[in-house]
Amino acid sequence: MTKPNAQHFWLAMSFYTRVPCPKNLNYSQLPQATIYLPFIGWLVGGACGLTFYAAHFLWSPIVSILLAIISGIFITGAFHEDGFADVCDGFGGGYDKTRILTIMKDSAIGVYGALGLGLLFALKISVLISLPLEKIPVTFIVAHSISRLTPLFLMHIYDYARLENSKSQIAIYRPTRHDLIGTTFIAVLPMLLLPPICWLSILPIGLVTIWLGRYFHKHIGGYTGDCLGATQQISETIFYLSVSALWIFI
Repeated sequence: MTKPNAQHFWLAMSFYTRVPCPKNLNYSQLPQATIYLPFIGWLVGGACGLTFYAAHFLWSPIVSILLAIISGIFITGAFHEDGFADVCDGFGGGYDKTRILTIMKDSAIGVYGALGLGLLFALKISVLISLPLEKIPVTFIVAHSISRLTPLFLMHIYDYARLENSKSQIAIYRPTRHDLIGTTFIAVLPMLLLPPICWLSILPIGLVTIWLGRYFHKHIGGYTGDCLGATQQISETIFYLSVSALWIFI
């Protein structure tokens, strides 16, 4: 079991966000810092929620949602969105493992990636605008927290697919069961801010995560950093869809 410490927290902050962090961090411990992903979700989701709350006094709900999403992208540097776009390009245009991995490694965005991102953001905005305005800030916090838990389960179950060095390989770590128990508690804790029925949203998120893990394993023999980013983005969107659907029973 990884023992949490301040070093790991700041390492996670420095790798997964653009928030200024202390210098001279020991990056050899970066893999163990991945257990702090849900905490990063608290930060990003909180910034999105705060942005929406402040913006809605001046602009329409849809503009406020857009500004909130932009704030999240600014904090993370589009880290996970980039992974989602690469997965769309790789699995959309690749026909075998080698080709898929080669396409995903290309820094240029293709048609599949552009379409994927456009549709993903359109779906997020459309679903969020359907929620009660006063619940949108909290929804951001929960979505960003719980969606950053799902990549850790893929890391626990599957192997890293790339054999050569890559920018994401330095963060590869196989969380233990004890790591997952503690991290799951942190990830779902913000759910207490929403009505109890919203806990049912965990089910579709879990099912989609299982499907994604098997899909990635079938086609490339495991996962990559891009796959983890895509899993976070898809899980976040599934949460918005689930909460929106469950809200009719509240």
